[in-house]
Formats: sequence, C-alpha cells, structure tokens
Amino acid sequence: MSEGHQFVVVASRLPVDRSEGPDGEAEWRPSPGGLVSALEPVMRESAGGWIGWSGDAGPAPGPFTANDLDLVGIGLSAAQVRDYYEGFCNATLWPLYHDVIAPPEFHRRWWDAYVTVNRSFAEAAVAQAAPGATVWVHDYQLQLVPQMVREQRSDVRIGFFNHIPFPGYEIFAQLPWRRQVVNGLLGADLLGFQRRADATNFLRACRRAAGLVTRGPTVRVGDREVRVAAFPISIDEEGLEQIARRESVRKRAADIRAALDEPETVLLGIDRLDYTKGIPHRLRAYGELLREGRLGPRVVLVNVASPSRERVGAYRVLRDEVELAVSRINGEHAEVGSAPVHYLHQSYPREEMAALYLAADVMLVTSLRDGMNLVAKEYVACRYHESGALVLSEFTGAADELSGAFLVNPHDIEGLKDAIVRAATISPAEARRRMRLMRRRVREHDVAYWARSFLGTLARVPVPVPVSVPDEAPAEVS
Repeated sequence: MSEGHQFVVVASRLPVDRSEGPDGEAEWRPSPGGLVSALEPVMRESAGGWIGWSGDAGPAPGPFTANDLDLVGIGLSAAQVRDYYEGFCNATLWPLYHDVIAPPEFHRRWWDAYVTVNRSFAEAAVAQAAPGATVWVHDYQLQLVPQMVREQRSDVRIGFFNHIPFPGYEIFAQLPWRRQVVNGLLGADLLGFQRRADATNFLRACRRAAGLVTRGPTVRVGDREVRVAAFPISIDEEGLEQIARRESVRKRAADIRAALDEPETVLLGIDRLDYTKGIPHRLRAYGELLREGRLGPRVVLVNVASPSRERVGAYRVLRDEVELAVSRINGEHAEVGSAPVHYLHQSYPREEMAALYLAADVMLVTSLRDGMNLVAKEYVACRYHESGALVLSEFTGAADELSGAFLVNPHDIEGLKDAIVRAATISPAEARRRMRLMRRRVREHDVAYWARSFLGTLARVPVPVPVSVPDEAPAEVS
C-alpha cells in the first residue's frame, strides 16, 4: 500500500463492519450496501484504496486489508463523535439539507470538529493517492475534503457525490459557514447530485454564497472549470432479484403472509426511523382509511423502522410519536389474534427484506424529503413476477425515475389515502404494466451504471500536471 493507489474512495464509513472474534481480536466483515457493490469491481481492477471510519470511537486501525480490499481507517475520539458526527453532521447538516423538517442547530464547536475530521480524511487521501490518481469523495460528512486534497495534490482528479438533497439557497443560507462549504466542494473537478434540482441549487449557492460565475452546468474557479450534474444512484438490481428468486426467500414470504393470517392486502413500509421518512403521515392516512372502511376488512400494514441515531433528541421524540400512533391504531381496530399494524423497530438482513418485499402487495414510501430512496427501487427489483404497486412520495429522487408509481404529496393526507386505495385495488393488468415499466428502468440504470456514468465523466477531465509525492510509506492517520 506504500506506492499509493490509482483509485481512492473517501467515504464516511468503511465498507466493512468491525466485530470481536473468539480470541478477542478485531474481525472485519463486509457491510451491505449499494455503494460497496458498485465500487468493488473498480477497486479490484485498479487496486484501489478505501478511506473511512469504523463507526466506533477510538484510535485509527490504520492501513489494513479486509475482504481483499486495501482499507485505511480514520479514528475519531469520543468528543469528535459527539461534535462532528452526532453534532454537525446529524444535528446541523442533516436537518438543514432536508428542508429544515427539524430545526438545525449551529454551534461553532461542532464546526471546528467538522473541519478537523475532514482534514484527517483529506490527509489520508493525499497519502494514499498515487500520482495522477482519481479520488472520489462521498457525501455531506466530507464536504471540505475536495478542497483540502486539491491544496496539496494538484495532480489528482477529484470527484464528489452528494447522496442526500442539496437545499435551496434560502435554506442553505442559514448555515453560518456556507461559503466555506461551497469552496470546499469546489475543490472537486466533478460534483454529482441525485437530482437536477439539487445541482441547480448548488450552482445558485456558488453564485450567491461565493460570488462565482456559473455557465450552464459549470462553475469557474480560478483557472479551473468545475462540472456540476445529476447522477441518480441506484441498487444492485441483479443481485437483489437473485435473492428474491431463491426458494428459501419465496418460502419465507409465504410464511410471512401466513403469520399475518393471510390478509387480502399487505401494505409495507421500510425505513430508517427518521423524521424525513414521513412515517407519522403514513400512519395517519392508514388509520383514517381503517376508520372509513375503504380498504376492506382484511388488510394489514407491516411497518419496519430500523433504529437510527438514537442518541439524537429529535429521533427519540419521533420514536415516541410513531409508537403512540401504532398503539392508537391497534387499540381502535385490532381483534383477538390479529392487529392492523405490525410495527418492527429492528434491522433485518437482505434476505428477510427481500421476503418482505415479496410478501407485500403495496409498498408505501412517504418521505418528506429524500435524496433518492433506494427502498422504492429494491421493492421493484424484487417483484420479478411483475405484480404489486408502489405508492411513492414526489419528494424523493426515485420519483423522477419510477414513472409507474402512484406519486403522492405525503402532506396531503386525503391524496395519500386515495393513492393507497388505488394501489390496493389495482387490476392485475395495470399492475403488470406499471411494474414492468419500473423494472426496466431499475435494470438498465443500476448501481454499476451509476458508477460508470460518474467515473466516465470524471475521466474526461483534462489530466492534471503531476507533482512529486514522497516515496516513503504514508503515516497512519489518527
């Protein structure tokens, strides 16, 4: 690893999870996720390196190899986890970038920690990148890294992809460090966003916050031109469909419906327990439909809300709100031996998720704001028999692509109720037509297509002039 890598991924998290082995030593297991599956072939082909955090407070594990990948761990102290991760990332940027659904907090101490941690990631990238390498930085946790790398390594191509929305300027302008963030991102040669609207919002921020000139999809930064474009992310469609087709998964889907007492209609919601996902709106619409009797007597909602950021106050409040709503619905409509809502506050492996997708007649995605929402695409990928229906918030990136879905404004409870009824009573022929249309889109624009599109565009950036880099092995980053 001392000679550097031609391809370096810089992401908030490593592509592996740490666990303790029988002898007490750390073991690293591949973590699930579309980003890993998309970039792993590129990593192997170019002997690439991946820089990220393990997710736990403590010293950096340094360079190591796991799952045949070269990895560099970044260490965060307990104070940095509190101020950088739980603070600036999750209590400042996350709510701000999701249209202030929850009020963001602005603390200078959190910003200082954000700068410090971003510099640690940037230093690791500088050390690991070979002359003329490609460095791909990911997501809102690392928005300062592109410029920090650019300052030290003018020879490398730098790409950045934002996995969450980028807000309109009137919202973004609330950030006291808006200019620093824009300048940090503009260290990249190519900036990718989920939707065209996100790219447009960023271009406006360049003009308003940094006083720069934009021309079409480009920003002039000194003697450089930075390209800004939409690259909608996707999933490993083929891999997920193969899981859904397994006999064991199909049997599990049948067992799920049997455990639910073979209802006529199974509605499904799968989200992280996050205030951006519109779970209370979904439950409100469903509860009213039950009172009105519009879904028939044999309907059930399975709502999976995996734990998320439970140390952040807004998330604890949300959990209480959701559990109270579920209890109220079940209290009003449950019968002995059956309940209209099955609420699962757990995380599940991909096989169980695929079985849930197969068991559901209607998928409910009611996000108030989402960069993409891959759950919608996962449901479509698993419906290989071309049945089922998708109710999809128009405030997700997926709404731009999945034209066969029933699009809704989740704030419009009456409209949401109508869409659920239409999806639950759809004819087999219309369901097949809609699902076939969505499956074609997800198949042709999978996560590998996304990675090829972004990296292909980045590769067309003029080759920078190489600079000399030290011959000695890079130091471990702590």
